[in-house]
Amino acid sequence: MWSSKFLSIWHGIPLLILLFFLSPVLIILSSVFGDYSENWSHIYEYVLADYILNSLILVSGVSMLVMAIGSLTAWLVTNYQFFGKQFFEWALILPLAIPPYILAYTFTGLFDSYGTLNEIAKSVFNLKQNATLFPNIRNIYGAIIVFSFTLYPYVYLICRTAFLNQSRSMFEVGRTLGLSQVSIFLKLALPLVRPALIAGTMIVAMETLSDFGAVDHFAISTFTTGIFRTWYGMYDLTTAMQLASMLLIFITFCLVIERVSRKNANYSTIGSNFKPTPVKRLSSLGSSICFFICFVPIFIGFILPILEILNWSLRFNTSFFNEQFLSISLNTVLLSILSAMLCTFIAMIINFSIRYTNSPVIKSINPFLNIGYAVPGLILAVGIVQLFVFLDNNFLNSLEGYFLTGSLFGLIFAYIIKSYALANSTYEAGYQKISQIIDDNARVLKSKGLNLLFRVHFPILKTSFFTSILLVTSEVVKELPATLILRPFNFETLAVSTYIYASEERMVEAAAPATAIILIGLIPIFFISQMIRTSGLENNDE
Repeated sequence: MWSSKFLSIWHGIPLLILLFFLSPVLIILSSVFGDYSENWSHIYEYVLADYILNSLILVSGVSMLVMAIGSLTAWLVTNYQFFGKQFFEWALILPLAIPPYILAYTFTGLFDSYGTLNEIAKSVFNLKQNATLFPNIRNIYGAIIVFSFTLYPYVYLICRTAFLNQSRSMFEVGRTLGLSQVSIFLKLALPLVRPALIAGTMIVAMETLSDFGAVDHFAISTFTTGIFRTWYGMYDLTTAMQLASMLLIFITFCLVIERVSRKNANYSTIGSNFKPTPVKRLSSLGSSICFFICFVPIFIGFILPILEILNWSLRFNTSFFNEQFLSISLNTVLLSILSAMLCTFIAMIINFSIRYTNSPVIKSINPFLNIGYAVPGLILAVGIVQLFVFLDNNFLNSLEGYFLTGSLFGLIFAYIIKSYALANSTYEAGYQKISQIIDDNARVLKSKGLNLLFRVHFPILKTSFFTSILLVTSEVVKELPATLILRPFNFETLAVSTYIYASEERMVEAAAPATAIILIGLIPIFFISQMIRTSGLENNDE
């Protein structure tokens, strides 16, 4: 009887977590069936077409650019030996440490009429005071560049793994047929890594659609800025939810179309035919071209913004590093670590439940829990506010002084839903390395349930545990739209502080919180780069 009850707990916990995770999304979608106000009519007649068109142009432009940058750089560092290759293998992921909104702020400081680069050009070339050598970056084309050069590492990382797993025999056939190196890349290599290429591009598209800070700073009318303005400008939460529903339906439609399009396609290599692709040495000219192609994304996406932030820091009044800055930093660190630990614990419980129960129903729950990563933070925030208002009005109204709306619970809840996919992926990889024989032996020794989890599995999964905390902490620190909406009154994080200063055009003051965000973002990048270096050395030895 105890065994049956215990097993029911491991079935029930994942189902309860799924209910909580999906509640904000379902609340958002339910608004489609409600009444439509005059504000909706105004948006529909005058600005909805702009939201749709700008969002499509932005996503299309960014997707094409990141596919080109990510796949080409991954192909070069995987298949060719050139000057700086070992450096580029890991350095190409450095732009991930800089959120799009910080890159947008630094580009504004660099390329505005009186920006750093234009001021340098005026001094060097003795130009007139009103002359501008560099074009205005604050438009949709500038936003495409910003998103592309900070998000392309998603495509690079996935494509590099796929290229490493391609067999030499396919390219030998291509050369036998008279294909050049360019033709082999375009006609053989790229089609074979299509699932990886599309997967990386879909992640970038989700990040682009969910961004608020960069598009707001560049004054581009997209769905996210429209949702924010409808809520905080028109004070119409219902219409904001209906706009969010449209964006959520569009995102779901894209994901379904992508999965259906490759449902019956097979991209695998027969194991017995697999041979590692040899690395080709290049001439001096070829090596220089490859170096330039790989250096440009790092220069635009990482070096340039770092130089501008250093420039701001040199002009910066150090009095900003006061009690307020320390308080904001402490808020960010404590909130991110707490959210990361809770998210990691939930991912551990879910993955243990899947393994312990071996239930198809529980296994099918996990993909639905991962959906939070694809849902923009702004949409999550809207749904969580409505959920907490409902809970406050129906369950907590009798408890004087206790409420969920406007509390830190909303922020932590949003962070957990948004970051669960990162924590889950680390535990999935960790559990794949634990043999089922270990569980069988533990059961023989009467180790079950929590005892099996914490005394047997957890010591083996320590690396997954700390990796998960690291990744989620870095993600939470950079999260802006959800934090802006759900934060308690007069509560700031580093991301919010950076946004407020930049929105007031106080770029120099934004240097301190922006630097802190980048430094925290570099921590997981450091560990990922160590893994890439290790794998690169192993490949070279082979």
